[in-house]
Amino acid sequence: MPSVYLYIPNIIGYFRIIINFIAFAVCYSNKALFAILYFISFVLDGVDGWFARKFNQASTFGAVLDMVTDRVSTACLLALLSQFYRPGLVFLILLGLDITSHWFQMYSSFLSGKTSHKDVKHTGNWLLKLYYGYRPFMAFCCVSCEVLYIFLFLFADEESTSLLSVCKGILNQSPVVILVFVSTLVGWAVKQATNVIQMKTAADACVVYDLKRSK
Repeated sequence: MPSVYLYIPNIIGYFRIIINFIAFAVCYSNKALFAILYFISFVLDGVDGWFARKFNQASTFGAVLDMVTDRVSTACLLALLSQFYRPGLVFLILLGLDITSHWFQMYSSFLSGKTSHKDVKHTGNWLLKLYYGYRPFMAFCCVSCEVLYIFLFLFADEESTSLLSVCKGILNQSPVVILVFVSTLVGWAVKQATNVIQMKTAADACVVYDLKRSK
């Protein structure tokens, strides 16, 4: 049992938590350092998965640790953005959608006896299958989402400002910045659509489980 805690991907997960603690500790005093540390933690999210497959060290504990670390770090960043922008409610809604959809997906997966919340082979939705079944597409959506949030964090003023005006300001930057911003915006939109579909599909799975149990 202790050996599972010491799996290489899980050790990377602990390191990610430490990095995130440092990042959010300096988020107000050093935005650039925060962005670098946050992105490093995000990159390590893909590295630990590679180690898990390479050394056959995939575990339920590791999956939960990975999920919780991802959701908490994204939630904290969205909470920060809700302070810098108006309407801040936009980011709080995104926070709620992100946590709710992944919680439903994780819980419904365990109810169905699956070993991973990424196992969506039996679902009928093509976008969900594409998202979890084709890693480059999933990577594009996830990276786009996190990079977009980091962009908005770096461009935020010290005082609360309009989200729309900042987005218009970014579109007046260099062509490279505009290309990155538009690309991440597309990936972000697809990921939010996937979150909604995931939440509905997982909720349906929970209802089916209840109906089977009541018979």
